[in-house]
Amino acid sequence: MFDALTHVLAALDPAGDDYAAQFVHALVEVGRASDASDIHLQPTADGLQVRLRVDGVLHSVGQFSPGTSTNVVTRIKVLAGLLTYRTETPQEGRMQGADGAGNFEVRVSTFPTLHGERAVLRLFGGLERFRDISSLSLPADVTAELSAQLDETSGAILIVGPAGSGKTTTLYACLHELVHRGHSLRSIVTLEDPIEIAIPGVSQSQLSAHQDFDLATAVRSVLRQDPEVIMVGEIRDAATAAAVLQAALTGQLVLSSFHAGSAASAVRRLLDMGLEAYSLRSGLSAVLFQRLVRKLCQCSEETRQSADFLELPVQRAWLPRGCKLCGGTGYRGRMVLVEILPLHDKDLCDAILACSALAEIEHRAIAAGMVDRMTRASAAVETGQTSPAEVRRVLGYGRLELGGRE
Repeated sequence: MFDALTHVLAALDPAGDDYAAQFVHALVEVGRASDASDIHLQPTADGLQVRLRVDGVLHSVGQFSPGTSTNVVTRIKVLAGLLTYRTETPQEGRMQGADGAGNFEVRVSTFPTLHGERAVLRLFGGLERFRDISSLSLPADVTAELSAQLDETSGAILIVGPAGSGKTTTLYACLHELVHRGHSLRSIVTLEDPIEIAIPGVSQSQLSAHQDFDLATAVRSVLRQDPEVIMVGEIRDAATAAAVLQAALTGQLVLSSFHAGSAASAVRRLLDMGLEAYSLRSGLSAVLFQRLVRKLCQCSEETRQSADFLELPVQRAWLPRGCKLCGGTGYRGRMVLVEILPLHDKDLCDAILACSALAEIEHRAIAAGMVDRMTRASAAVETGQTSPAEVRRVLGYGRLELGGRE
């Protein structure tokens, strides 16, 4: 998939004074052009292994020299403003650049390993494409519910899912929506770590644990800034979760993200963290779970063989084949699979108040009309948007399926 990049990097002279500069420039340029979300540079006993994550999947570029006259990871640290002599502790920073499309930023994270410093570059450019919630391509019913909740003046909207599921993209789209739909006079404040993209009309704050400006402290402090809307980048602990819910209960609209395997498991996790059931019942206004799956390229082929369905309840499916257009992968781009809790339903709310088990909360949510993730995934398979193998890669086999119980 990245044969041209492999050839370019392999042709560079490791002993050259500009080796590292040319290496990093080519890597970032191709990464941005291919819509990669991350670039991984892993030191090994034999060199520097390079991989790019595209559509959620890591692709190998090859193994190269880290440089003899100049070092690739050291060059990245210089561009990100990191301390080059500190190689034994993790560091984080940002690289900035410009191209024909405008300015862009790259978040840099380094980490000490057996064979040297590992570096991961997170590319931010794709967030600028999502200027409102309609650009997220969510199902119509979910878009309508999310839109209605954004008009509310209080309550907590949680975007949940595992790492890499597009939670931050959805949060930024919600912020753009609030600014552009006529709510520009509302005081909107964010607490982020890190700030991934600047949004005009929003007061954004960068957290710093080293300066005692952690998330839980920031949420409590920002309430004295007279905000109407607060976006908290991510709930990471019970103290932050409690502060978010307190803000939602005292008259602010709060948006945040949370790591969870489903919409129902997000509620169950918050209960397990020690939050009071009544505060969840009263403070939560929406819990939206999402996962990203790769979309099939036009080279896919239809199948009606049940063995190809991988136990999904479908009558037909399409399989990836691979062509020049998709780089031989069979996939181009990604789509989102979502579910949103019907928190207006009394039976579901009763289950939350009773601190019910995960299976019971999910069962009541589906009974109340929630279209669960596997139902949406099966529909996407039957319409040729994605493949059974991709659904199983992302959602697995052992989760709750179509309203069943674990």
